[in-house]
Amino acid sequence: MDYWISALYGGPIAASAVLSFTDWNLLNPPSWVGLENYIDIFLNDGMFWQSLKVTAIYTGGSVPLGLAFSLFLAGLLNTEVRGVRFFRTVYYLPSVMSGVAVALLWSWLFNPDFGLVNHLQGLVGINGPTWLASETWALPALIIMSLWGAGQSMLIFLAGLQGIPQQLYEAAEIDGAGGWSRFTHVTLPMLSPVILFNLIMGIIGSFQVFTQGYVMTNGGPNNATLFYVLNLYNQAFRNLRMGYASALAWILFFIILGMTLLVIRQSRERVYYEGEVA
Repeated sequence: MDYWISALYGGPIAASAVLSFTDWNLLNPPSWVGLENYIDIFLNDGMFWQSLKVTAIYTGGSVPLGLAFSLFLAGLLNTEVRGVRFFRTVYYLPSVMSGVAVALLWSWLFNPDFGLVNHLQGLVGINGPTWLASETWALPALIIMSLWGAGQSMLIFLAGLQGIPQQLYEAAEIDGAGGWSRFTHVTLPMLSPVILFNLIMGIIGSFQVFTQGYVMTNGGPNNATLFYVLNLYNQAFRNLRMGYASALAWILFFIILGMTLLVIRQSRERVYYEGEVA
């Protein structure tokens, strides 16, 4: 059984690695081109650099905001008050909803003519932007939308908060520590492994974002929301450049791998593991 599972996963991976060195349009047999795809990507493909820039900006905005917002929600829900389990479920449900349904919902919310976002701004005298139709505001709108899925990270943060021994808070309070001091000197250090996990998963997820750009903006306006995976999709299924798209996929793999290793390396002195011997 293990051999079949390895073949099921390893076969397509190996095939894509080989295809990345070929020119294949699905209609004719693949022809070997060596490093030509990779050279073309780095030296001649402006869409590659544009999609990489858009994805990097999205990652830089959505990941920190998502971490902060999900930790804030977890702190609110880490209480034993009446109905708290209901609210935990309510905040988690959006993270498991269909991506297409969520994209359509937010397209309506950001509609410049009858969308709820601009309507609420109009109530306080603010003339809202055109959001998804604006080259300036389309990507910030998708970053704001990313907070909708904070429930998954929130649940992990909540589990981490409930695993912190209460004796630590009691000892800090006896020493005269206020609420902010307890948060910065007890909560954050004890949560650092959870923060690291959510940070890495957030980076990986943000570099693979596709549905929002495909359904809501189709990469526009003027490629302002052309995410990396959307560009990969366009090359593969619109331009029928399967070998080229395979090369893009492997470049993405090494980008994510490099960023993950960098984050782990930089976290060695910042993450506290309970019971770890120095």
